Parts: sequence; C-alpha cells; structure tokens
Amino acid sequence: MIVTVLIGVWAARRVKTSSDYMLAGRSLPMVLSTSALFATWFGSETVFGASSEFLKGGLYSVIEDPFGAALCLLLFGIFFARKLYNLNLLTLCDYFRVRFNRRTEIISSIFMVPSYFGYIAGQLVALGLILNVVAGVPMWQGIVISSVVVTLYTFVGGMWAISITDFVQSIIIVLGLGALAWLLASKAGGVVHVLQSAPAHNFKFFPEPNGVAIISYLAAWSVLGLGSIPSQDVFQRAMSSGSPQIAERSCYYAAGLYLTVAMLPLFISLCIKFLYPEALEGDTQLTLPNMVLEHAAMPVQVLFFGALLSAIMSTTSSAMLAPAAVFSENILKPLLKKQPTDVQFLRITRLTLLAVSIIATILACLKSDIYALVGGASILSLVSLFIPMTLGMYWKRSSSAGAILSMISGMATWIYFEFFPLDVPSLVPAVVVSLLTMVAGSLIWPDKAKVS
Repeated sequence: MIVTVLIGVWAARRVKTSSDYMLAGRSLPMVLSTSALFATWFGSETVFGASSEFLKGGLYSVIEDPFGAALCLLLFGIFFARKLYNLNLLTLCDYFRVRFNRRTEIISSIFMVPSYFGYIAGQLVALGLILNVVAGVPMWQGIVISSVVVTLYTFVGGMWAISITDFVQSIIIVLGLGALAWLLASKAGGVVHVLQSAPAHNFKFFPEPNGVAIISYLAAWSVLGLGSIPSQDVFQRAMSSGSPQIAERSCYYAAGLYLTVAMLPLFISLCIKFLYPEALEGDTQLTLPNMVLEHAAMPVQVLFFGALLSAIMSTTSSAMLAPAAVFSENILKPLLKKQPTDVQFLRITRLTLLAVSIIATILACLKSDIYALVGGASILSLVSLFIPMTLGMYWKRSSSAGAILSMISGMATWIYFEFFPLDVPSLVPAVVVSLLTMVAGSLIWPDKAKVS
C-alpha cells in the first residue's frame, strides 16, 4: 500500500491540467491503456464475490462477472471507443451535451454519479476484510484506513497515478494469483484432477430451457455487459489512450486478459473445496484469505495479499475519480456564474473527489455484501443511460426529449419493480420501457437540429 502511494505521488508530477488529471493527457501507450482497462473491475467482486458465488452456484452464478465484464470491454471496443475518442470529450456526460443539449447532460450526470457510491463501497469493504484478516483491524477501521490510502494517491495524481499504478498492480495480480493457483493445484494432484473432482453443477453455464430462466440469464449478462458501457469509469480509461486505435485495441486485449486472469480465483476456490472443505464454513467471502493465512508459506501469503491489495486499490481509485469528474464538469461547472480557470477547476475536481470518498466510506461501513454493492451500481447505469447513449450514437432521429424521457422512465420502472417484483429481474422491464420511450419520445418531439 505504501509503494502504491509513492508511485501515485511520483506520477502526479505529470498532472498540469484538468485533462491530465481526468484523462492522463490522452497519451497512454498500448500497455498502460490495456492494464488500466483490465483493472477496471478486477477487484473485490472478482476475487471475493465471484469465487464465493461460484462455489454456491457454479459458472451460471458468475455470468455477471467475469463474463459480463469481459463482454462490456469487447462491445465498448467494437461500437463506442473510436467514436467517443474522436469527439475529444472530458467526461461521458459531455457526449450527452454534444449529441443532445445541456439539459440532457445534467440529467445524465445526476443519474450517473450515484451509481458509483455502491461500487466504491464494495471495494472498500474488501480492503477492510483484508486488513481484518491479516492484521486483526476492526472492519470499520480497515475501511477508513483503506479509504484514506486510496484517496491520497488519487487526489494527488488523478488518472496518471491510476494508470501507472494499474500497470504495476496488474503484474502483481497475475503473479500472485498464478503462484497460488499453481501451489494449490500441485497439492491437489494437478489441474485435471481438481477439475474432474469438482461437482458437475460448478460447470453449469447455460440456463434451464424455459422463458423466465433464459430472460434472467440474459439479464445477468447485461448488468455489467451493457450496464457499464455508459460509465465514466470505462470511458476515462479508454479515452486516456494515445490514439483511437489504441483505445479500441486495448479494449480487446483487456477483455481477453480479464477473462483469463479472472478464471484463477474460480479455480483457486475449487482447489480449496477439494483440499480444505472445512474452510468453506461461515462467510465464504473470507474463504480465500483465511485459507492462505492458515496453509500457505510466507512468500505465497505476500504474493496473494499483494495481489489482492493491488487489484482492489486499482479498481477503487478510478471509481472514485469517475463521479468526481462528472460532478465537477457536468453538474457544478455549468452552475457557476463565473467559469473557473483550469487551475481552479482542477482544485474543484480534487475537492469533489474527497466528498465522494467520504460518502462511499460511510456506505461501506453500513453494508458489507460486496457482490450486491457492485451489481447494484451497474444496474443504475443500464436502466437509465444505456439506451439514450446507444441510440443517440447509432440512430440519427434520436432527440433530447426522447433521451430524457428514456432516462427517467427507465429508472422509475426499475424502482417500481424493485418494490413490486416480477418473475424476471426488474432491470428487464426497465430496459424495455427505456427503449420504447426513447423511440416514442424522439418521434413525437424531434430535435430541430440534428447532430450526426
């Protein structure tokens, strides 16, 4: 953690403007861009949450992450990266202003910012878990300590600090999880033996052949697969690339790397189930760290917890920067009577980041289910922003009235069916309503001037 802070402070020397702070000056080479995109979600939900869900329900229960997350990067690279990069925007909500109008920009910002607090909180809970398991620090104190550390280097270095630390942390993640997987597989008699000994339900990937199950299955793919496309987090990492070609290709490389490396925690959990079934009692989110402490040698412990800290901190830092950038650029800045200088705007963004950190830290202390915190974050973007962003980019008749109606109706529908649930996830009717109102609103109230 100390090394990460030092790297972040060193990287902060490159921050001269708000563009440097939010998008690393749009100058990242392929390797840094790829590692940054890979680190987007590779955090608590992948190592703790997904491995815990995998032991309960097999591959079928972790469609959302890692499979949906990899799908998001792939789709973003194919359909969005080049188009957005060529617009030279500072935040994703700037797109809604350029494509529609300022009112649409502000409303999209209001819907986007809250979606990050649960996501950041999930990462902080995981960091608190690590400090609790390793050092016996009470959970709430571990959460606060972790928040201070991540906030410190993000506050100073912004996207430059995030990108360079992501590169270092990605190496540690692969080494740490790879070493632990190799050690446990060796103890269990080899990879093939572990896979053959696992129950058949662990490899269930497709749903039962009935309508409700299939819809729920597709919804699980959509949570991160579609819901994270209209996110400032993915946007700022891709737009930090040095060219539109790098922005697109790094999405593909990161998707492949993410899906490959994310299989390691799942395999490790199978090894634990085979070697130490007693470790699965109680909170399965703690299974991995407890097992490493009890059964692994010190070098493996160092690698594993180094990998965990690296993964979670890299995810948390950019998740903190994302809502701070959107709030300061798209909500606060338009409301100021006198437009700030770039230096003043940079200061405003940093102060906003502090506020985001405080709110997320409080939320993390109140709720501890990592997978639920993270999943709920992406659903908010899916039901409100995905349809207006996609149709706005690929349907010329999309209008600002249709976009606003789509955002509001999609969110309202999701909230309604959360209280009065159907047999299918509430995001399904919400996305359908968002699509229908986008089309209807655009046809009934078209914009006078079109932006291609």
